[in-house]
Amino acid sequence: MIKSMTAFAKVSHTLDTLTVDMTVRSYNSRFLDFSIYLPETCQSFEEEIKKIMGQFHTRGRIEIRVSLSDQSLDQNLFEVDIVKANAYYRALKSLQDTLSLSGDIALETVLGAKQVIMAAKPEVNLELIRSVLCDATREAAKALDSMRKSEGENLRQDLSHRISDIEQRLAGVEEQAKTIPQIYKARLKERLAVLTADDGDCLDPVRLAQETAFLADKSDVSEEIVRVHSHIKMFRSVMDEDESQGRKLNFLIQEFNREFNTIGSKAGNATLAHAVVDLKSELEKIREQVQNIE
Repeated sequence: MIKSMTAFAKVSHTLDTLTVDMTVRSYNSRFLDFSIYLPETCQSFEEEIKKIMGQFHTRGRIEIRVSLSDQSLDQNLFEVDIVKANAYYRALKSLQDTLSLSGDIALETVLGAKQVIMAAKPEVNLELIRSVLCDATREAAKALDSMRKSEGENLRQDLSHRISDIEQRLAGVEEQAKTIPQIYKARLKERLAVLTADDGDCLDPVRLAQETAFLADKSDVSEEIVRVHSHIKMFRSVMDEDESQGRKLNFLIQEFNREFNTIGSKAGNATLAHAVVDLKSELEKIREQVQNIE
């Protein structure tokens, strides 16, 4: 089954009082690599996130963003810095005495000091964070894998259509290739006629046949066409494999291109040369699609 490397997934997972929201995007890459953005309390679990993702994906650049929220009651508790409050009050009292000011020092005035009352730091339950984070990662990895498969099916249909198109175009190339010997024979006769025009020598039919056979053999593309048919068969076979196919398909494209270049270099007329250009153009479209395959 073909899987695309371009996909997106978003999950939210809650366990006890903790909720993890995770967004995952994947892009094309030759290898499996990660960009992970975690809250400070989750950073020690980065390697576990990579390990879980690696169980579902073998290639692609995967970007992961995580936010963590805690709905426990102690999140809303506050604590008073008594030492700082006393010091601030004594400073105000000293100022009042020095300036001979009357009146009481109000609570609101003391609260004006920075960080006298602060939100209490909750106790961090690392095991609970690890559990909810790993569960969310598994959900996200499965969701991403599902989308990759869905996008991969679209790629498979497109590639199947394009490889069939190449197969049809190749049939036209085969027909054109049959005319190459006659083309070279006619060209050879024309050249020899020019060379012997002045001295009146006649063309040797046997020698002409030999030279024609030599050029025809040199320009024969039947082996290249046979190999292209073999590559087409292999391409379809690889697309149906369960394992990752991207690298294999990319290698086959290089083999296709090598054969097309050879056929083009042997082309005996413009029609055949143009047919090869069309084949290479369609192959380039396939190559672009294959870059998305895991």
